[in-house]
This record gives sequence, C-alpha cells and structure tokens, in this order.
Amino acid sequence: MSPELRLAIYRVWALLVALVLLLAGPATALAGPVDWEEVPATVEGRQWWDRGSLRLDRQQRLTVLSRFLPAPGDGDRPPAGSLYVMELDCGQALYRDLQRNGLPRLQAGWEPATADALVGSVLEASCAEARRRGLLG
Repeated sequence: MSPELRLAIYRVWALLVALVLLLAGPATALAGPVDWEEVPATVEGRQWWDRGSLRLDRQQRLTVLSRFLPAPGDGDRPPAGSLYVMELDCGQALYRDLQRNGLPRLQAGWEPATADALVGSVLEASCAEARRRGLLG
C-alpha cells in the first residue's frame, strides 16, 4: 500500500471518529435523569412513563418516553424490557410508537389506547400531566 493511500485512509478514519464524537457529545451532555412514573400493573406486565420527557412535537402532538417490562414467564431468564417513544393523541385516546429501543418505527399506525390497559394508563397519566403543565389546551 502506498504512503499516500495510507495517509488518505488515516484522514478518512480520523474524520469519521471526529464526526461521531461531535454528534455523540452534545446528546450525552444534554441527557438528564429520568423521572419514571409507574402505572398500575396488569397480567401483561408493568409500564412506566417519564415525566421529564413530555414534549410537543412539530405537529403539536404529545410525545413521551415509556418503559415496558413483560410479566415473568415460566423460563429461567427474566423477560427483557423495552423503551418506547410514544406519540399520543389525547383528544381521541390514540397512540403510536415512534421508536422502540432506539430504533425508529417508520409509518407506525395509530392505535386505540383503550385496547391495552397499560398504554391506556400511560396515555391518561401523560395527558393529565401535560394539561397540568399547560402543554395541551
């Protein structure tokens, strides 16, 4: 391999590392502690929502970070939980998962929150908190 090619590869790698550090740095610095609020458990499992994550998106819809832990099964290993970024339509009691465990859910459809007791409780509590803060009319 020629010295010029090695230098070019080294520069590309250095640029990529610098870019990753630049993009990762502010997000890490801005991340704050979570304030988990648990909703009543069901036979399906347990669920929490983060008070500090309540936001209005560009379409003025409420978003919230949620954590779900399935009920223990018969196996030896405890079930793995999941993190969701949920978009909520408080007026119509609808929700959709925008992300699951950090991965975007493209074109996720709206679902009735009443079909799942845990999600319904998250929607109810999150919307009530958003109204209390004046985020929703």
